[in-house]
Amino acid sequence: MDGREPYPSDLSDEAWELVRPVITAWKAKHPSVSGHEGQYAMREIVNALLYQARTGCQWRYLPHDLPSTSAVYYYFGLWRDDGTAETIHELLRCLAREMRRRREDPTAVVMDSQTVRASVNAPKETTGLDPGKKSPGRKRGIATDVIGLVIAVLVVAASVHDNAIGIALLDRVAASAPTVTKVWVDAGFKEAVVEHGARLGIDVEIVQRKPGTRGFTPQPKRWVVERTLGTLMLHRRLARDYETRPASSVAWIHWSMTDVMLRRLTRTTTATWRDPPARRPAPPPQQEPR
Repeated sequence: MDGREPYPSDLSDEAWELVRPVITAWKAKHPSVSGHEGQYAMREIVNALLYQARTGCQWRYLPHDLPSTSAVYYYFGLWRDDGTAETIHELLRCLAREMRRRREDPTAVVMDSQTVRASVNAPKETTGLDPGKKSPGRKRGIATDVIGLVIAVLVVAASVHDNAIGIALLDRVAASAPTVTKVWVDAGFKEAVVEHGARLGIDVEIVQRKPGTRGFTPQPKRWVVERTLGTLMLHRRLARDYETRPASSVAWIHWSMTDVMLRRLTRTTTATWRDPPARRPAPPPQQEPR
């Protein structure tokens, strides 16, 4: 950050210390063939990725005082494909759970899906039409623990049924968090998901809406995952699916949740989209009559 003004999305010193060990270890395992240390500091690369996640700007519109577009995208692709982005996310999730005095591994999760429109960059074979919401694009399936931290992520065409998403998420949950024994889902997930969970030793419960309720009503247990989906949408990169590859969409969910957890761990607030209201000048003091 030497020589430039900080952005609201930049890592604080405390946040960087949480991420630095993983990045430093990765850098040590991937030395340059020429021995060159690289033109950009790794902290600035992460700052650029968090700026991109938060603002959602096009790659070529990254500010000139951040590392070059080619360098940032180079590391984004490497860390997406070798699992580094997910490793950072998993480490912070464990720390965030410990901060809430919970064990590292959850025993219960909540699953849901979200349909988002895809940009023209998305290949036709990776998108579809959600028949229920009549919306074209992609679906994000996520599983969170009971405090809203992401355990598993899946991005598919919007035409894929929630049953298939639920089954795939259960497999990922069982692989990454074998301690999970309870899952809550909404009525969009059918008996096929319940039966698959039983085969994995997981009790899947479908949370039904109370008869007669209208409009949006938070459902017991399930509201946690809905809150997480709403929090993720504060990162404009996720307001629409701009990615050519679904794997990139998953990586941006990990980076966005990394931003959320870093702020929770360092007890800093997330800057809003709106500018703070302008301060009105104080009225001149009134002179008392003599």
